[in-house]
Formats: sequence, structure tokens, C-alpha cells
Amino acid sequence: MTDRSFVDDDAGGEIADGSPVISLRDVSKEFKLRRGESLLAVSDVSFDVAAGEFVALIGPSGCGKSTLLRLVGSLETPSLGTVVVNGRQPAELAAAHRLGVAFQDHALLPWLSSWDNIALPFHVAGMKPDRERISDLISLVGMAGFEKARPKQLSGGMRQRVAIARALALNPEVLLLDEPFGALDAVTRRQMNMELQRIWSAQQHTTILVTHSVDEALFLADRVIVLTERPGQVKLVQEVEFERPRTRELATTPEFHAIADELTLALDSTET
Repeated sequence: MTDRSFVDDDAGGEIADGSPVISLRDVSKEFKLRRGESLLAVSDVSFDVAAGEFVALIGPSGCGKSTLLRLVGSLETPSLGTVVVNGRQPAELAAAHRLGVAFQDHALLPWLSSWDNIALPFHVAGMKPDRERISDLISLVGMAGFEKARPKQLSGGMRQRVAIARALALNPEVLLLDEPFGALDAVTRRQMNMELQRIWSAQQHTTILVTHSVDEALFLADRVIVLTERPGQVKLVQEVEFERPRTRELATTPEFHAIADELTLALDSTET
């Protein structure tokens, strides 16, 4: 575990070397609907993410988890408050291709091979694909031998491996994962949790994961942030002190179940 110190007890944020990589302060997001109506998705949210930290966001459906991820990824802008990534506006990093994003829908281009899908960020950035980098990522995500396969020839888990490799292609400053395994069956999802831990451990990008699974959050993250029902607010911040690498057996231990029960109780209480 990286040595970290708290910067803001209320926000539940931690920093490394004096400054957080990701900082949200008093963030609210309101969406305008038809006929002058509006929807407040998140309200007064503050937290930090330290360099190399893996943070998971969990909460009831519709609580604004993905909205927060989209704010960090510059896909939305806050109605109130500030979102800063490495001291800059998220849009600056997105324009510089310094944010890696993978969604539940892998969004691979169906006419491209695995290799070409992973190479796509280089083309978008106006760069020549780094063949060595792409080959290394293919090996890292366990897709060696499937470089020429198109998405329809791959299983769901394999498509997500390619999507994660594509998100890492330009060595982003921040990795954002929005329910990347939500569409997979339970067995494949557990396997992909192990694989994501292995992939993340190899490079330790600063990461935010949105998930509905308490066990997934607890297995993967250094810190789990529980949001209330909409409008989402920070209800609980849970430090996860389990040593890495984490094994399958961890999920069977009393210590794991005790924290999982606490998080589940916090989730249940947000819906009453």
C-alpha cells in the first residue's frame, strides 16, 4: 500500500506528495429536462484521489455515480463546484488524450481487429501507433494470439480486455472505469476482477471505478466511496487495507465479509 495522509476528513480524500491527482470540491450537477424541469443528479460532493490510488464509487441506481465519472472525464461539466485533475480542468487533459475511459459497453469498432482497436487512440491523437506499446498491452491484458480477431469473434470478457488495453494505450494520467464488467456473467466477472487487479498492479494508474457490486469494489479498491440515493452525496468512505495482490480466497474471509456487510448496510440505508 502507498503511504498516504488525509487532506480532508469530510471529503474522505487522500493525497500523495502533497497534492491529489483528482479533486472534486462541492460539486453539484443539474440536468435540464423538458418543459423547464430539471434533475439534480449529485449535490455538494467532495473527495480526492491520490496518485496511484484505486477508488471505487458505489451507490443505489440513479444516484449519480456515472455522472461523477463523466465529470472527471470531461464528458459533463459541473453546475456548481470544481473538478480538477492534476491541477488542470478535465477538458484540458481530454484534449491532450491524457484520460483513459472504459465503459460497460466496450464500444469497440466492429470492423477493426483487436490490434487496430487498441491502436485507435494513437490515430485520434494524430500519432503514429506505437507497435511495441500495443504489443505490450496485448500481452498485459492476456490477448496474445487474438490480435487479428474482430469483436464479434471474441467473448464478452475478451472484448473488455481489449477495451481496457485501448484505454491504457496512451499511458493516461487517470483511468476511468464505468461498470466495465456489468454485462458479464458472475463467473466471468470474478475472473475479470482478478485480471483487472493484475493489469492495474502492473502500472498503477490513478483509477476510479463505478460499480454496483460491493464485493467487486472491496476486492479491487484502496478506498470505497458510498453515495446516497439521488441527488448523490458522499455517505461513507471506507478504507480498504487488504494487502495486494488479493487472492480469490480473500472474499471468503470473515474480515472481507464484515466490511462488505457494513457497505451493504450503508447502501440499504440510503434507500429508506
